[in-house]
Amino acid sequence: MVDLHQEFQNSRFFHEARIDRRSADALVGLAAGITADGHINQQEAEFLKNWISSNLAHLGDPVVNLLYRRLSDMLADGELDPEESVELLGMLRSFTGLNVGKPKPSDNAFTAPNDLPLCRPAPELEWSGRLFVFTGVMAYGPRKDCEALVLERNGQIGASINKKIHYLVVGSIGNDQWLHSTYGTKIKKAVELRETGSPLAIISEEHWQKALFG
Repeated sequence: MVDLHQEFQNSRFFHEARIDRRSADALVGLAAGITADGHINQQEAEFLKNWISSNLAHLGDPVVNLLYRRLSDMLADGELDPEESVELLGMLRSFTGLNVGKPKPSDNAFTAPNDLPLCRPAPELEWSGRLFVFTGVMAYGPRKDCEALVLERNGQIGASINKKIHYLVVGSIGNDQWLHSTYGTKIKKAVELRETGSPLAIISEEHWQKALFG
């Protein structure tokens, strides 16, 4: 919802942040509805692209913008081919936190972190002299234990997201921080840096653990 005529500008009930959040939450609902039947057609893809352009283009949210750009690229030639349809289905399920086994929002009370911002393909991890930052809740255990594993391999732990960071590791346990349009300040900052050419990689805890333990 965009307050075109500034009708709600001075209202404490309808300020801009509240309107933006409603629109972002609505996007999750739209994406869940479109993916419910396990197939996305041309009309649905075009509707979603136009809806984002009309309702969320002003937000400057890097994750929403990433979804919008990918949609735009798929539809640039005027046709959503079968391969793109499958890719878009997976992308939107990722965005909503749904999965193939539980395609309905009601079946996903415990929501895993949204993985749309993750680097695809995931990079091969290096350790010595590399700066790591962790965010979210780690399935492995307390963050200090995760950091200790990095330090044991001559890696380093960063205090915050900046251009010097090499890896942002996103914890695999879902929590309210990851619901709907909230991606966490660390992920948003990392996406913004990556979009400007920074080599910073956003990786899942699963990939991090695989690099550690095989």
